[in-house]
Amino acid sequence: MAPTKPSRAATRSCKSATPIGVPTPGTSSVGAREIAVVAASDAGAVQRALAEAFAGGPIVLPRPEPGEQVDAAGLPEDACLIIETSGSTGVPKRVVLTAHALHASATATYERLDALAGRVGDFPSRQWLLCLPAHYIAGVQVLVRSLLAGTKPVELVGHFDADAFVAAAAQLTAERRYVSLVPVQLQRLVAAEAAAVDPVMRSFDGILVGGQSTPRPVLAAARARGWRVVTTYGSSETAGGCVYNGEPLRGVRVRIVDGEIWLGGPMLASGYLDDEVRDAATFVARDGERWYRSADAGELEAGPPQRIRVTGRLDHVIISGGEKVNLDVVERLAQQVPGCAEAVAVGAPSEEWGEVVVLVVPGAHEVSLDAVREACAVAGRAARPTRVVRIPVVPRLAGGKPDRRALAALVRHPLEN
Repeated sequence: MAPTKPSRAATRSCKSATPIGVPTPGTSSVGAREIAVVAASDAGAVQRALAEAFAGGPIVLPRPEPGEQVDAAGLPEDACLIIETSGSTGVPKRVVLTAHALHASATATYERLDALAGRVGDFPSRQWLLCLPAHYIAGVQVLVRSLLAGTKPVELVGHFDADAFVAAAAQLTAERRYVSLVPVQLQRLVAAEAAAVDPVMRSFDGILVGGQSTPRPVLAAARARGWRVVTTYGSSETAGGCVYNGEPLRGVRVRIVDGEIWLGGPMLASGYLDDEVRDAATFVARDGERWYRSADAGELEAGPPQRIRVTGRLDHVIISGGEKVNLDVVERLAQQVPGCAEAVAVGAPSEEWGEVVVLVVPGAHEVSLDAVREACAVAGRAARPTRVVRIPVVPRLAGGKPDRRALAALVRHPLEN
């Protein structure tokens, strides 16, 4: 990467940086409040709308493009934000987050990042680099944390690559600097020229990476180069990441019920908009506390401190020859094979076994099926992929996650695709 190469992306600073302090609901009644649909392409407008929402103004609904009107009737008094998301399954949902939940998440984030940096007790200036869409919770949280800090985030606009990232990071001026990325963005930075990227990456006090599992080789390479990478786990329903490097943030409660991760705490969403059935199935009461059922499989490791290990999605399990196979586990094992860092494991129909594992691998690098099967054998006989499908690039959703529905369709009907 040549330092003098023109960037293909622009940068801009959001125009709102009013500290939000401790949010208090406005005096307007629930029925009088409205929902402000804001273009997510204008992160500054989203941030200004959030500041107004924290003060009791219209509830913010950031969208990548115009859509149907939404009624605010029945929402909590301090409802602040609605995130429209479908994750990787394609089932749409509207998550309602309160000012209290957003503030609790942002405050706990700074507390943990300060502790990880060994700088507890001082009150520095803080600034974020925004590299994610403002209609996704990780992008919105960059704006909320910036409001809490009273500083302007720098926004990377357009195509994300190492050149654009370095150019945008050069505009940060605060004492402590942070960025939130998805794994594919971290991969691109790790693959870039070290001499140009490393000094910039080492200048960040926190590099949050979440949205999906980060390949272990990528994570190890970044940390070996002195990058302060923090893996995050959470969802829109938890106001973003609530578990950092496997440890819950302050106030976050974790329990495992029948192999499923349940999360509780002040950062929980109030529920889903106009979806009582999903509300009842996802947010449950147990022992006098409210819990979010994540649909993720995981385990609690002995502490202190308490640590959680996410093993995969409960809905990313197939039955092959009568055996359960967790595709996320297969994926992590396969990604350790050279050339498979971005590999995605999907299920494909089989007349003999019902379903089998297929590994989809992007790029031109030759990949040995035998090497992949050997790496995955530890997960069981049925976990070994039956074939490797090569594609130019992995199709992704707007938030950076692989589009698993498109990949599953591709392996089911290769000639049509």
